[in-house]
Amino acid sequence: MAQRKHLDDFLRGRIIGRLECGRTQLEVSEKLGIAQSVISRLWQRFQDDGNVSRCSSTGRPRVTTPNEDRYLAVTAKRNRRSTASDLSRQLSSATGTTVSRQTVYRRLGHIGLYARRPVRCVPLTATHCRLRLAWSREHALWTPQQWSCVMFSDESRFSLQSDSHQTFIWRAPGTRYHQENTIELHRYGGAGWLVWGGIILGSRTDLHVQSVTMTGHIYRDVILEQHVRLFRGAMGAEFPFMDDNARPHRANIVDECLQSEDITRMDWPAYSPDLNPIEHVWDMLGRRIAARQPPPTCLPELRRALLDEWCNIPQDQIDNLILSMPRRCKACIASSGRHSPY
Repeated sequence: MAQRKHLDDFLRGRIIGRLECGRTQLEVSEKLGIAQSVISRLWQRFQDDGNVSRCSSTGRPRVTTPNEDRYLAVTAKRNRRSTASDLSRQLSSATGTTVSRQTVYRRLGHIGLYARRPVRCVPLTATHCRLRLAWSREHALWTPQQWSCVMFSDESRFSLQSDSHQTFIWRAPGTRYHQENTIELHRYGGAGWLVWGGIILGSRTDLHVQSVTMTGHIYRDVILEQHVRLFRGAMGAEFPFMDDNARPHRANIVDECLQSEDITRMDWPAYSPDLNPIEHVWDMLGRRIAARQPPPTCLPELRRALLDEWCNIPQDQIDNLILSMPRRCKACIASSGRHSPY
């Protein structure tokens, strides 16, 4: 079946030559695989004005030159937090060319720069990166069976207020976790609940919810004694216990408790939330809380919602997160110990 296609000047000349030799339009269409209507319009135009070249398209002339487009790209990359209006004003000041915000979006989009919110990450020093890299290399070859025995734990804070910062940056696809595209923050404030939980392949602990700050005594008396120790007794298995390097976790009374209970603590590099799969569980828990209808409007309602949704998270999703540890280690190695996509 003949298909319609754009014709170059050489092919147009071939068509006109065959028609002048006495071939029918149908014969030329079947021979060259070109729709007969295209050939008919080309032949009619040739008879009217003797021209077979494609008519030049009309439209609004391009406002910016290639040099001005490059100026926009360089300016956006140098200051990734510039808005489209800022870039428009800078271009007008430098070249005298005035463009709209939409034009700036289009020009930057042509080279793969789009306005996106920056990723919020914890601050990393050179020492942090070195220790994260060493840890990832040490555990990159661990088997799924080895990871299935690790109990991952962490605290997180949930509040009734959400982060609504509308900060955008200019970045290309696939560069979300590059250093220049992230904002490093320790934590968010706001009144709410501090929660603690632990996950292991095939199971999880109860969710502990409290309103006060975690201390070494609370961590020992509540978390270790009432959750970790009892959970190990119920599971009937030995497991490496993972917690981060928060100050309450490294108190002397906590170390003594772990030793007395014969609980092995897993070495863990500081500032490594991307290596801990439970961080994604907190994300799932937060999205479930936000999706509740009606949403929690007070702290008691938020507490009940946290306890309910923690139990409703599918276990297979938690298991998949734990089994992603080899990929997390490889991603940390690929980034030389800096922020990874997890």
